Amino acid sequence: MQPYQIWLIAAIVLIIFEICSATFGAICFAIGAGFSALAAGLGANLTWQIVIFAIASMLIFIFLRPFMMKFMDRKSKDVKTNADALVGRKAVVSERIDAAQHTGRVAVDGDDWKAVTADGSVIEKGVEVEIVKLDSIILTVKQINQ
Repeated sequence: MQPYQIWLIAAIVLIIFEICSATFGAICFAIGAGFSALAAGLGANLTWQIVIFAIASMLIFIFLRPFMMKFMDRKSKDVKTNADALVGRKAVVSERIDAAQHTGRVAVDGDDWKAVTADGSVIEKGVEVEIVKLDSIILTVKQINQ
C-alpha cells in the first residue's frame, strides 16, 4: 500500500469521526492528512509528510475551527425550541385564571398548561392571551386587547 493511500484512509476515517462528533476537531486533522496524501503523491519522504500533516493540521485548527465554532454557536441561539418556543405565542384560557383562587390553565397547540397572569388580573375562560414568560411548567400570560 502506498503512503498516499494510507493518508487518504486516515483522512476518510477522521471525516467519519467528525460527522459523528461535530466538534470541528477531527476535520482539522483530516485536512492535514489530505495535504500529506498530496505530498506523498508528489514524492515527499515520510519526514516531510509528517511535517506537512502537523503544520496543516495546526493552521486549520487555529484559523478554521474558531470560525466554524462561532458560526455554529450563532445559529443555535437564533432558534427557540421546545417549551422556549411558546413565549410570544397566543393561547386560549381553558380554566379561569385567578391568582386568589390558585386557578388558571391555558391551551396552546393542544397542550394544557398551568398559567398565571403577568399583572395578577383575572381572565375568564375562552379569552385569547399571549404568553410572555415561561417559568418551569407555569406560563405567565397577558390578555390580548381586542
